[in-house]
Amino acid sequence: MKTVDVNIELNELLSSNRMYNQLSVSELVEKVLTRQEGILTSTGAVSVSTGKYTGRSPKDKFIVNEASVENLIDWGSVNQPISSDVFEKLYSKVLTYLKDRNELFQFKGFAGADTGYRLPIQVINEFAWHNLFAHQLFIRPTEEELLTHQSEFTIVSAPTFKADPVVDGTNSEAFVIISFEKRIILIGGTEYAGEMKKSIFSIMNFLLPQNNVLPMHCSANVGNEGDVALFFGLSGTGKTTLSADADRKLIGDDEHGWSDNGVFNIEGGCYAKCINLTFEKEPQIFSAIKFGTVLENVVVNPDGRLADYDDTSLTENTRAAYPMQAIQNIVEPSVAGHPHTIIFLTADAFGVLPPISKLTKEQAMYHFLSGFTSKLAGTERGVTSPQVTFSTCFGSPFLPLPAVEYAKMLGEKIEKHNVNVFLVNTGWTGGEYGVGKRMNLSYTRAMVHAALEGDLNYVETTQDEFFGLAIPQHVPGVPDQVLVPSLTWEDKSAYEVKALELVNKFKENFKKFEGFDAQLAELGGPLK
Repeated sequence: MKTVDVNIELNELLSSNRMYNQLSVSELVEKVLTRQEGILTSTGAVSVSTGKYTGRSPKDKFIVNEASVENLIDWGSVNQPISSDVFEKLYSKVLTYLKDRNELFQFKGFAGADTGYRLPIQVINEFAWHNLFAHQLFIRPTEEELLTHQSEFTIVSAPTFKADPVVDGTNSEAFVIISFEKRIILIGGTEYAGEMKKSIFSIMNFLLPQNNVLPMHCSANVGNEGDVALFFGLSGTGKTTLSADADRKLIGDDEHGWSDNGVFNIEGGCYAKCINLTFEKEPQIFSAIKFGTVLENVVVNPDGRLADYDDTSLTENTRAAYPMQAIQNIVEPSVAGHPHTIIFLTADAFGVLPPISKLTKEQAMYHFLSGFTSKLAGTERGVTSPQVTFSTCFGSPFLPLPAVEYAKMLGEKIEKHNVNVFLVNTGWTGGEYGVGKRMNLSYTRAMVHAALEGDLNYVETTQDEFFGLAIPQHVPGVPDQVLVPSLTWEDKSAYEVKALELVNKFKENFKKFEGFDAQLAELGGPLK
């Protein structure tokens, strides 16, 4: 797709003497403080509040239905269409609105650490702290790169502009609209900075497959021998904890591409959750929260400006945005070879999935498409049944293309590069939630370590009777009986009931993919 020049109105905005271009971290922090957008914490981080919106607003996200993408996008509740006419009118209104602002901020950078696939972007912000966020989360150009930088996508963010749904054709006051032909991301009505990060990821999920690059919602690290590992998993599965390894260097914590050259980070920073954060649990994240870091919706005590990471009065989705360089044990640039090992993480509250199992290519594609975990909403009120969650490709909100296209690419790359794939259950053992207990973290770490070291590549396995998964008979540091779910349950009949219940959940969810490949459901899915 050819680059489309931004329109005259945008060029006028960019050339305004009220536009601050490529400010440094120190300059942006000064602006945040003088504009009273936030405060400094005891560690020097900038603390801000996002107001009404403390997370993404998926019902307010749209893609412009343009001729060049009309037959490519997987339209539906995730990718909602909006007309070019509606977009252009709203876009013009937002630009006119921004012209009246006293100060605006521009950042130029990149998405994609591999220079062969990176996307030059620019971000135009109404808020200084949003521009600081962009500076920390995206890849920052060198002075030399900045001289030749030609933006191919532009984010225009106007959080204080509130849309009128009746007049502007939106669903609410907030809107996140992507135009692939205009190469514009238009954001308004929400102060949540994560919309910028995830919009760029959505764009990369559309653009990268055109170059045979698989975009992935995962963390990645690499060992001393160059062995790359990918960690996929939804919230609560332990992805951050298990991918942070003192003996391995971090490539990135959230978004990656897998090209013919290997794996690369899409971002230049981390957007880490801060809920209940302690140095003991997450030393990397805790230590990264210093000058230049943006803390979102973290309650700060007035006395001493100490951040209270246990306080959820604003939201449980508290976040810290900081550059990769705030972490010591990283790969620079964030590029590495092809994966040796892929780990799919799930937290099964049914207590029936094996704590670790080795997947065939077909099973890997099946579980990639399924993206299963269990969320336990409201456990403090005594909820005893799990909330089943399936997030396609472990990132369904960010997939513009049909999910099966990503799964096919994954299968092809697994086969081509002979990658070992494991499903690791960090959820419950010995019974469902409320009966059994959470898997021992030390056991999970031992299993992941064994997988990464290649100890499980040739070990003898037994087949799980319900899911058809290959369960290793022995894992160093883990009792053998822990490896087989049925052996950990006292009530065998209750185990079978729960196992069949989860099997049926998987099959019901996978029906939407059966038209793609019925054989995949047969070879990759449950046996029962």
